Amino acid sequence: RELEDCLDCGGYGRGCVVARCQGCGHERVVGLSCKHRGFCPSCCGRRMADSAANLVERVLPQERIRQWVASFPWQLRYAMGFDRELCAAVMGAFTAELEHSYRWRAKRALALRSVSEVHTGSVTFIQRFDSALRLSPHAHTLCLDGVYVRTADGALRFHPLPEPTPAEVAEVALRTATRIERVLRSRGRELDAPSDGADQDELALEHPALASCYQAAAGGRQLFDDRPGSAALRLLGPAPTPKRANRAALVAEARGVNVHAQRVVDGRDRKQLERLCRYLTRPPLAHERLDELPDGRLRLALETPWSDGTTAIVLTPMDLIARLCALVPPPRVHLTRFRGVLAPAASLRPEVVPRPAPDPALDPHPQLSLFDAHARRPAAPADPEPP
Repeated sequence: RELEDCLDCGGYGRGCVVARCQGCGHERVVGLSCKHRGFCPSCCGRRMADSAANLVERVLPQERIRQWVASFPWQLRYAMGFDRELCAAVMGAFTAELEHSYRWRAKRALALRSVSEVHTGSVTFIQRFDSALRLSPHAHTLCLDGVYVRTADGALRFHPLPEPTPAEVAEVALRTATRIERVLRSRGRELDAPSDGADQDELALEHPALASCYQAAAGGRQLFDDRPGSAALRLLGPAPTPKRANRAALVAEARGVNVHAQRVVDGRDRKQLERLCRYLTRPPLAHERLDELPDGRLRLALETPWSDGTTAIVLTPMDLIARLCALVPPPRVHLTRFRGVLAPAASLRPEVVPRPAPDPALDPHPQLSLFDAHARRPAAPADPEPP
């Protein structure tokens, strides 16, 4: 359904809307979109812009924000692709350990009596792809680089925390790996056991063709090329020059769990924050990166060259479709998750999130509620009393 609807996205045969300007009378016909969230560049691009604008205007406060990236072992990526409960448990393990780190760092830095006085907040984006369209579920978390603490006068105050040390980042990675191991044991799995394409998993039993697409996309292998099961053809260029780091890199790895915490953004720079949110919610495929070769195969350019100099990969059309099938998220999987004071049901959320300025053109009485505005309407004239 995703593939068929993507081909007809925006076509007038699916239906359309005629929009007319009430001032000048100009009309424009707008075709209905497919509204899927898998890989459609148009619909995913629109969702990217809307989500970034909503996060900047209504969710993220004007405080310092750090981007944390967590990737997980290769042997888990196939199972996380179709098992939404396992994916949620693994992502929850990382965000829980990240919150644990901020709470205890704040307790030591602020000399608090208990970690219960500390309130954190984060937004996690689940990306199912990498630049080569391989199935690679990983987490991008925008975490408030500090904590909220209630003062003696009842006000909620934000306290920025010092930059985490490499040892603290390594502790987050190690604790995340330990928690993931407990999650896997409760499900009868092991972290070191290969699970990318087991013969008796749920997906292989119910949908064997789709399981083959998942396995090929997770391992970066071909299905329909002259050499089925082999890695995709890579186009090499000059190897990029490694950049010199001015300070210790905030990167750690433990049992296949890789954590990166290098990037930090000033929350007052809303334009830079919106660009970051757009990058984290971007669609997996852009038309500009895809070219057709003379022999009918497709060249997919990478966003940034790999360390070995790979600048693009070559796929057959059917192999591209197989990878796109694996990138479609299962039903009822939330790709954006809120935690702490930024959660929708958090009691402290109204005191933290920004409030957009009301538009006078849309609301002539922005300070009045709907009941008050209704009460200010002039009363209808009463009927004259009969003589």
